[in-house]
Amino acid sequence: MFGWNGYFLCVNLSKKKSAVKAYDAAFAAKFMGGRGFAAKILWDTLTAGTDPLSPENKLIFAAGPLTGFALPNSGKLVVASKSPLTGGYGDGNIGTYAAVHMRKAGYDALVIEGKAENPVILHVKDKTVEFIDAKDYWGLNSFEAEAKLRKIYGRAAGIVSIGQGGENLVKFACVVSQEGRAGGRPGMGAVMGSKNLKAVVFEGSGVIPAAYPEKLKEQGVESFREILGKSNYAFWKRQGTLSTTEWTNQNSVLPTRNYREGVFSEAEKIGGFAAEEIKVANRGCPNCNMTCGNVVKDSEGKPSELDYENVAMLGSNIGLGDLAQVSVLNRMADELGLDAISLGSALGFAMEASEKHLISEKVSWGDFVDAKKLTEDIALRRGIGDVLAEGVRVAAAKIGGDSAGWAMHVKGLEISAYDCRTVPGMALAYGTSPIGAHHKDAFVLGWEVQHDREGYGEEKAAKVIEHQHTRGIFECLGVCRFPLVNIGLDRNWYLKYLHAATGMEFSWDALDLVAERVFNLVRAFWIREYKGNWTKERDVPPARWFTEPLTEGAFKGAKLDRAKYDAMLQDYYVKRGWDERGVPRKQTLERVGLGEVAAQLDRHIKLS
Repeated sequence: MFGWNGYFLCVNLSKKKSAVKAYDAAFAAKFMGGRGFAAKILWDTLTAGTDPLSPENKLIFAAGPLTGFALPNSGKLVVASKSPLTGGYGDGNIGTYAAVHMRKAGYDALVIEGKAENPVILHVKDKTVEFIDAKDYWGLNSFEAEAKLRKIYGRAAGIVSIGQGGENLVKFACVVSQEGRAGGRPGMGAVMGSKNLKAVVFEGSGVIPAAYPEKLKEQGVESFREILGKSNYAFWKRQGTLSTTEWTNQNSVLPTRNYREGVFSEAEKIGGFAAEEIKVANRGCPNCNMTCGNVVKDSEGKPSELDYENVAMLGSNIGLGDLAQVSVLNRMADELGLDAISLGSALGFAMEASEKHLISEKVSWGDFVDAKKLTEDIALRRGIGDVLAEGVRVAAAKIGGDSAGWAMHVKGLEISAYDCRTVPGMALAYGTSPIGAHHKDAFVLGWEVQHDREGYGEEKAAKVIEHQHTRGIFECLGVCRFPLVNIGLDRNWYLKYLHAATGMEFSWDALDLVAERVFNLVRAFWIREYKGNWTKERDVPPARWFTEPLTEGAFKGAKLDRAKYDAMLQDYYVKRGWDERGVPRKQTLERVGLGEVAAQLDRHIKLS
């Protein structure tokens, strides 16, 4: 087999034992890698109803068939598990040399179960697995832990770790690498912490097998060169995703004060041009010449790696218009191992709750000192921080009042940095995202602003599915989507890469089927974990977007129409081959090659 190594490394922390599991080419072609591998492993090996923070849950690091080759942005690693934040399938991707080293060590996925008796570090070096006492690392933030490990294993090693947020089981704790690369929004860091696993160190010295290695190298060189020649490349290098701040403000979709509004009067102070004034470096993932990480000097004189979603959620969403101060909160999130998007949502929620006297703590809009203290309180689970550490869905249930209507989440995952009162298609994308409200699975917003912006209907539903499949395949290939969606790299490069890597011919229709298969598998996982208690209400965004119109900006008075949204959601279900509840039909699962999943799911909920 080429492209794939053909092996998973399975580790039981309770027993301090490891084993290697082989898989065949048919499995590889069917599920591809990354999210596809993770979802199938979780479906096959996890008992329905497993507590996400129990030793029985699995924590998976999975790569794809293109990961680690000298190709554009090929250093991606999916980290997945049953989510403690949502109770459903959870994952995220992280750009890290750990992805490259895991592949060079001979593995396409690392599957971790059990719980170490005491804190440990897992060291995977080619075919050896070592369990290292982590008592001197527990309590360190992620930057400190990685720096200490690099003194032992060197600058080249691939390292992922958690901060205090993961140790303290904050439900939106994530996994961190390289002082600013983070992944696993739905609480993958908490799952890692629940297993007493502080870090994983990968060292691989092998060669990833390719069917046509010389051809693959040539393709890599040529496509890297194509990226450099794109007309928008120079501006991308200057601002990366941060230029989105001005764009979202102009288009009334910038989350402001817990999504009360879509415009922020100080947007220019936290945007791309403001970032250029304090920028000190660029950072990128392995094999990347787009380096989207804008490193700035924050107000405490320390480096902080920014992107749009983090800045919007820690800036306009909490009413803070000082980018240097926003950068401190962003750095703290990375150090503590907290997802910056969910953190910004939790802070905004707390500020609104304080304003409405639903909590006794005073947390004021735009107050940097309050935000900084509350960030630490969340990571360490102190006071109201202990409540917010559960995520805004649970926090709303605990503090009561009318807060459930403005707890900005879908299925428990906080919404990521785009207000949707004027973009129904993006609202649908959030509503039906495979992990909860996350933009990377279907950023239909850019298309929607240019085409029938406020319309509803079949075309919007079809476009959301198209985006979900396109982006979903990148979650399986193990490469970043940015060259395609942000720079305009010819998408046929990916078919060429796959052929040179695997020796197999793929069309985009074939990849679309893989994405559809994985999407349906993930939906089946959710329904199984919710014990068949599934209705269309789980695919509906927060009440605020339907009941509270915008009061500022060009779209003043706009809000979503619930009846039209419901009709569009049903159009979406029909196009997906799902029933009126949002449950895949038996014939749909069989058509995409998941007949065995249909048989199992039918025991939890009657399939139509």
